[in-house]
Amino acid sequence: MPDHSTPLIATIVVGLGLAFAFGLAAQRLRISPLVGYLLAGVAVGPFTPGFVANAALASELAEIGVILLMFAVGLHFSWRDLVSVGAIAIPGAIVQIAVASVLGLGLAMLLGWGLAAGMVFGLALSVASTVVLVRALQERRLMDTERGRIAVGWLVVEDLAMVLALVLLPALAGATMAGAVAPGNLLVTLGLTFGKVALFGVVMLVVGRRAIPALLHYVAHTGSRELFRLAVYVIALGVAFGAAKLFGVSFALGAFFAGMVLSESKLSQRAAEEALPLRDAFAVLFFVSVGMLFDPTVLLRDPLGVIATVLIIVVGKSVAAYGIVRAFGHGHRTALTISASLAQIGEFSFILAGLGVALNMLPPEGRDLVLAGAILSILVNPLLFLVIEKKLPAAARSPVPPPAKPAPAPADAGHEVVVGYGRVGALVGKRLAAAGRKVVVIEAGEDAAAAARSDGARVITGNAADPEVLAEADLAGARRIFVAIPEAFEAGQVVQQARAAQPALEILARADSEDAVEHLTRLGATLTVMGEREIAHRMLERALARGAHRPGPAH
Repeated sequence: MPDHSTPLIATIVVGLGLAFAFGLAAQRLRISPLVGYLLAGVAVGPFTPGFVANAALASELAEIGVILLMFAVGLHFSWRDLVSVGAIAIPGAIVQIAVASVLGLGLAMLLGWGLAAGMVFGLALSVASTVVLVRALQERRLMDTERGRIAVGWLVVEDLAMVLALVLLPALAGATMAGAVAPGNLLVTLGLTFGKVALFGVVMLVVGRRAIPALLHYVAHTGSRELFRLAVYVIALGVAFGAAKLFGVSFALGAFFAGMVLSESKLSQRAAEEALPLRDAFAVLFFVSVGMLFDPTVLLRDPLGVIATVLIIVVGKSVAAYGIVRAFGHGHRTALTISASLAQIGEFSFILAGLGVALNMLPPEGRDLVLAGAILSILVNPLLFLVIEKKLPAAARSPVPPPAKPAPAPADAGHEVVVGYGRVGALVGKRLAAAGRKVVVIEAGEDAAAAARSDGARVITGNAADPEVLAEADLAGARRIFVAIPEAFEAGQVVQQARAAQPALEILARADSEDAVEHLTRLGATLTVMGEREIAHRMLERALARGAHRPGPAH
């Protein structure tokens, strides 16, 4: 009989399977799927009956998830965006981190954990989840508003602070290993740590800044999508591994630097898209592995600690953020939105808590409270937005008036709708604008959305497969819709919904294969254009053109 004792496969299959089931249930309940992933981890963890996944393997898989998450954070890091809102985001994030850390430290001292544990615990409660915040802003179409930009800039500052914390914690743990902290030893340890990080930073900025984009550009010109995707993964994982082995810095910091260096390349958007599938899969396993560490009995053993933790996250951080935003002269509406956006914790909190436990700086009970606080705050977060949305009409009449925000007018009758502003969508949009047509673009990517605006289009930010986003394009009054996204599954959802919304609408769709042509046509596309077929048609048209004269170059 063959040996089927494969703990790695079992951990991946069961972990992803339960994450899918719990995540789907969470989505149906209109809460973040992240909660479902964490609960899936609880279900396969050692504190609940039934199958128990291999904790050591789950931890290593989670490390890959951390690397890819931090690579994505670096890819989306923009000094330009940070500078544009830096006047409020930088001091605001620093003050809010300080407030939350002091509150967490106070709770830790009441629980008798000590100063080092309190520092780690407070920091873990101070940083919001990128996944939850961005999803909340996108769902409410706030990413391109002033409120959205401030919230994202604030989060970037928090992420940078946590990256610094990940560097310092091992150094502090080593310096305090004997108990009492010797100032001389602490300074030497911190000096060596910063020296290694500085050396790594110099190598990345001098060598990596040139070598990494050059490598990607070279691979891109080979025309192989598989090699390009592989190059992205090699850069993310290879730089993280090399940083840990050669410079003694964390995988997370190495991955962040790799993404930050690559973010300056014109291929950064494509790199982010190619890294997305593997990043999402391992990010799910990361959340599952975190859930495995959670002991649900903490809800019964220390209910007051759980309540206090949630109050620090939901109330303490929100009040601090609200006061800071108002102190900088922004309106009630902006302050409420930023407060709600930051009233939760997530992936960085898990990384910090896990590192704190591994370094014996935080007791396991602290990690349990962090996980309980994360799950409950993510559950509560949508309710905060609902309350704020009900209060916003009153906020608009605040004595300090918010920035003018007229209701978006419906698109002009006979307008053209372009879904996706990549290479194909941008060509279509520019030609339509040049012909004097009114163009409405639906685009989720920030860079592509900015390009569409600069070309004169009205932009709807979000995923066109979302019925609420598609409805904003006013298809009833549109002349036609161009579905220019390459993903056949998502394009099919757009085509199907567009046909249902406007039976007489002309729908022009892009396809990359014969199967996609058949799929989109079946769902209601008026015309489906496949790239290879049109290239062949154009070449044959040229070759078989009438006349024996030798034609000149065509454009």
